Amino acid sequence: MHYNRNKYGNRKTKVDDIVFDSNKEATRYFELRVLKMNGEISNLELQQRFELLPPFRRDGEAHRKIEYIADFTYTDKDGNKIVEDVKSPITRINPVYRLKKKLLLFKYKDFTFLET
Repeated sequence: MHYNRNKYGNRKTKVDDIVFDSNKEATRYFELRVLKMNGEISNLELQQRFELLPPFRRDGEAHRKIEYIADFTYTDKDGNKIVEDVKSPITRINPVYRLKKKLLLFKYKDFTFLET
């Protein structure tokens, strides 16, 4: 494992050539990997992107797309599609994160959202 600090004081953690934003996120990856090996979940993906707003132009000005990048997505044994994010208390109150989360919840109603 390799550690570096980020802006919220978390240590970036590298596991199996995958860099996680925190040790907590890396630990959750291990847990999800075990669940996948035991057949409890499937289709485990890391850093899946969800488009919240496509790019557009208005009055000659270009605007970039807005995306939500989930820590993990997977399907549980009941067939439910799950979006899971490992967030610190300080990130949970960040206005940009809260807005993107609301847009994700509105646009992607077929996913269950978990915050750990």
